[in-house]
Amino acid sequence: MSSTDRIELRGLVVVGICGALPEERVRPQPLEVDLDLVADLSLAGATDRLADTLDYGALTAEIERVILTAEPILLERLVQLIADAMLVDPRVLSVTVTVRKLRPPVPQALATSGVCITRGR
Repeated sequence: MSSTDRIELRGLVVVGICGALPEERVRPQPLEVDLDLVADLSLAGATDRLADTLDYGALTAEIERVILTAEPILLERLVQLIADAMLVDPRVLSVTVTVRKLRPPVPQALATSGVCITRGR
């Protein structure tokens, strides 16, 4: 088994509630997610069967579900919830989750603000 095989999902944008400021609690904002999953992909490489890998559609749907239902105050909490959801599948050895606010609520000209964590078994 290779612990360096990785599935990369980039630029998933979901509009959800996340933030400490009063306006962030009532007005959804665009959140961008990048995800790296480490798993053994050798079986899928050999069989060419979707059942032998991690389904990107199911993964992105689960990320979207977490964002739409959690409504956390901190990005740190949101990335942890997404990581926990990805680690439910025992084939996932580790996950790196990055979530960025595309419109950070600061007066400065800041393009994005974000949090990135890595969690594993």
